[in-house]
Amino acid sequence: MGALDGTTAIVTGSSRGIGADVATLLAKEGAAVVVNYRQKAPRANKVVAGIEANGGRAVAVGADLTTAEGPASLVEAAMQNYGGLNLLVLNASGGMESGAGVDYALKLNRDAQVNMLEAALQAMPAGSRVVFVTSHQAHFINSVDTMEAYEPVARSKRAGEDALRGMLPELTEKGISLVVVSGDMIEGTVTATLLDRAAPGAIEARRQEAGRLYSVAEFAAEIVRMAAAKVPTGHTEYVGGADHFTK
Repeated sequence: MGALDGTTAIVTGSSRGIGADVATLLAKEGAAVVVNYRQKAPRANKVVAGIEANGGRAVAVGADLTTAEGPASLVEAAMQNYGGLNLLVLNASGGMESGAGVDYALKLNRDAQVNMLEAALQAMPAGSRVVFVTSHQAHFINSVDTMEAYEPVARSKRAGEDALRGMLPELTEKGISLVVVSGDMIEGTVTATLLDRAAPGAIEARRQEAGRLYSVAEFAAEIVRMAAAKVPTGHTEYVGGADHFTK
């Protein structure tokens, strides 16, 4: 028996990195998982195959969250395959990719997060949970400067967090809780790689300042822990602490 038996989860952006590890760990705890990808179907299918090989349940669903139909298709997959939805992990983010439009970060990190939640609310019963994944650099962007190359992403992710928090009255009325999980730069992520490419030495400098940075697996485990943690709605979990950002 797992801690999340009877749970059906959607994990956005879960074909690789943090999202893939979150999906895998949720399945190990008994959750049925909708693994979301935008373009890389083979990666998502590999995540699903790994989950199924360990006795878990998962399905891969291609959906671009910045489109009108993307969020709805994920909810539909959860309902058709598993008969419900009571956990939404908003992990997908971006904005540093080459060729991304000037407004892409805001479309993905704010607008798509809200649209995904609004679609999920049509299916989520009381007692459900929403987990929004962010970074300290984004969470504290209004009071602490971040690296220039990351600032547009950080501001768009903070805008996304603010928009989701603006929905707290509606969530509370429906009996659904929102938890924000914030972490420092994470070793091995696409964002960290792109940032170090844009500003060589940035990750090592952040590592020295923070003492250590969490790995993808470590951060994913904290996100999964918060999927069922007994915390009040609106709670922010600072993974690894946030002393460097609050002093």
